[in-house]
Amino acid sequence: MDIKIDIKEIMGENAKNGYIPVELITDRGEVSCRFYKVDSNNLSVIWVGGVGGGWDTPAEELYPDLSEKLKKNNISSLRIRYRYPHDIKESVYDVLAGIKFLKNIGASKIALVGHSIGGAVVIQAAALSSSVKTVVTLSTQSHGTDSVSNFSQGTSILIIHGSDDPVLPINCSKQVYNKAHDPKEILILTGNAHCLDESSEKVHQIVYDWIVSELTN
Repeated sequence: MDIKIDIKEIMGENAKNGYIPVELITDRGEVSCRFYKVDSNNLSVIWVGGVGGGWDTPAEELYPDLSEKLKKNNISSLRIRYRYPHDIKESVYDVLAGIKFLKNIGASKIALVGHSIGGAVVIQAAALSSSVKTVVTLSTQSHGTDSVSNFSQGTSILIIHGSDDPVLPINCSKQVYNKAHDPKEILILTGNAHCLDESSEKVHQIVYDWIVSELTN
């Protein structure tokens, strides 16, 4: 998919919070992002949330916390706010615009992380970009995930789900795992609900270790 974007950086008050507000100007509208910049942008992560939209994050501030922490590993992060969080196709477009932005500034290895509907979004985006080296899904839905079997050779996936998820049952993640090619891993967290808050510290560490390992090796 050919995406034409212009970049508008807003060096406002929020820049002191560790990120640069960035608007990706596309032919379908503006995609709002928060960019956690590092000296070398060769390694990058894109983080997207669920159907609620906004700057939502699972596992008690997983996205902002790891976006900041990964800077120490010289890994930049781009948090994306969907234009239309209920529309998977438009949300995939938003992520592809983010990938193009990162590639334009030098990224060659990119990780995608998505929660809930965001799991389907990042799976579809990864299947369309050879720059994606790994995907992490958190409490993903199964609808819209068939393209997990179309990942580029060597693109890995980590699938995390709570055993007590009242929104999306663990069978959703199990279906994704069964359709995915190696390398792949699945982790079911006992006693966790949809947002994985019950094991937030464990989720933080697992996702951090996975991203660092997959992008730097």
